[in-house]
Amino acid sequence: MTSPSIDIRIARPEDAGALLDIYAWYVENTTVTFEYDVPSVAEFEGRIRRTLTRYPYLVAELEGVPVGYAYAGEFRERVAYMWCCEASVYVRRDMHRLGIGRQLYTQLERYLRLQNIASIDACISHPNKQSIKFHSSLDFERVARFSKCAFKMGRWVDVVWMQKILKESDSAPEAFIPFPEIREKA
Repeated sequence: MTSPSIDIRIARPEDAGALLDIYAWYVENTTVTFEYDVPSVAEFEGRIRRTLTRYPYLVAELEGVPVGYAYAGEFRERVAYMWCCEASVYVRRDMHRLGIGRQLYTQLERYLRLQNIASIDACISHPNKQSIKFHSSLDFERVARFSKCAFKMGRWVDVVWMQKILKESDSAPEAFIPFPEIREKA
């Protein structure tokens, strides 16, 4: 199947409604996200704004219509974790397997490298063979599985953590650069 011609750009707060339309289905019908209730457009707009103060938040568009998005965020709040981030990607449910997620992650990774991020982690509800296969195809490795971490849709759900090392080094990392400082370079 041929990948559609997708444009990837930096998200704007005003994208919140369109991106929430994509996300809402996952909240209401899956254990892909552990939210029980669909957030408001205002809450989603706030999430975009907060993310963009430090990390990339990207939108994939097909003919001007958002069909997916990806973003990075803080892995943990302690300073020593600064060079590790957690990434998430959501693609409109009728647009899976067209390469949109891969295109989003490729651009996200490009930005993260410019920020001097050393590793990307992905938390995946289990079982989710499609997401594990997708992340494996992007050179993520499975590093952990935690049992019964969440309860949603009437059942306990495990999580699998996958990781991709972006910078192999035993020496001190280069300074973390917040996304607003690098967004013009990429």
